[in-house]
Amino acid sequence: MNQPAHNTAGADWVGRSLAAVWHPCTQMQHHETLPLVALSHGRGAWLFDHEGRRYLDGISSWWVNLFGHANPRINAALKDQLDRLEHAMLAGFTHEPVVQLSERLAARTGHALGHAFYASDGASAVEIALKMSFHFWRNTSRAQKQEFACLSGSYHGETVGALGVTDVPVFTEAYGGMFRRAHVVASPAAGEQAALQQMRQLLERRGDRIAAVIVEPLVQCAVGMAMYDASYLTQLRALCDEFSVHLIADEIAVGCGRTGSFFASEQAGIWPDFLCLSKGISGGYLPLSLVLTTDTVYEAFYHPQTARGFLHSHSYTGNPLACRAALATLEIFDEDDVLATNRERAQRLGEALAKLAAHPAVSRVRQRGMICAFDVTPAVADGFARRFFTEALQQELLLRPIGRTVYWMPPYVLTDDEIGWLGERTLAVVERCA
Repeated sequence: MNQPAHNTAGADWVGRSLAAVWHPCTQMQHHETLPLVALSHGRGAWLFDHEGRRYLDGISSWWVNLFGHANPRINAALKDQLDRLEHAMLAGFTHEPVVQLSERLAARTGHALGHAFYASDGASAVEIALKMSFHFWRNTSRAQKQEFACLSGSYHGETVGALGVTDVPVFTEAYGGMFRRAHVVASPAAGEQAALQQMRQLLERRGDRIAAVIVEPLVQCAVGMAMYDASYLTQLRALCDEFSVHLIADEIAVGCGRTGSFFASEQAGIWPDFLCLSKGISGGYLPLSLVLTTDTVYEAFYHPQTARGFLHSHSYTGNPLACRAALATLEIFDEDDVLATNRERAQRLGEALAKLAAHPAVSRVRQRGMICAFDVTPAVADGFARRFFTEALQQELLLRPIGRTVYWMPPYVLTDDEIGWLGERTLAVVERCA
């Protein structure tokens, strides 16, 4: 009896959203033919709309959700924190959640990275790392080191500084006059030794001018889940040391267990000079990002002169609620031995992926931990991603291809039945769209 009003409510939210909300990474005109989905609530790996339809969140809502929607343990931690302290400025003050989170993350690096600087989103973390590196060299009397290097196909965010180290034309072309472009070096996804040789040649020419090299360890996500071996990172760390260049690891998408280890850099047996985290660190609950760095970097800013300090700030830096969500997320990792469980879950995902590999339109099947991807050869290339997304919704799936690359990056709560269902429904979508 309540269903018509329920449906009307969903349609009302869609109409009002189109009138008032400018949605991210979206050509708004497309919503004339591709309706928005008005979500009502979430439970576990599922999202539900106002008409009662469900969607398996196969991409963790843009790679942020780790332990399911409305996770009771994270909910409880936030409810407790809400009655204690919702927010206070972090300049001149501190609080328990931000201290505990900083200590626990430092411990996860074996205290190789022991200083955490906070912001609210991934691009801001990248900006912080770039500015810290730039300012470090100034503070240590090497102010000529003002350039940066990134990999072909790299994506590090869409603020002005982050765009300078991003090499995805759809994000950069319209704003080229606003930022200073980095040196772009071949990605190891296209050949490790050739990429290392090109990096060496660049550092031999410009090492005295380059402040830092920034990479997405193991998986370059936004360019289409381009994957490469950890051995590249090991050798890149050695090159950076040889030429006195900082290494920035952008683990915003690949950190927090996505690739099989908590930090992707661990698989290479190295630590960067700066490690950027965001997305999953708060379990997908609240905006939070941070940069972890070394004693050497920190000490270069520790000085009586204010101008030598790192004078960068965000109003919500170290927000207590976001930090408490992150602490609850880390507790789940430890209490549930998530990394070990994910190894088994990744094996199930791999088995489901193997069934897709047999389809004649599917190619370049690949996996790194809890990230799976494959390419589709569509009958009609134009608009493939939108068609696939729309058809996936009909199959009760949230999947958002990058070009013709389809990927799974699900929450860490999928059951074996849900993994099987994800594979079967994805194959059905491929059949319709290929």
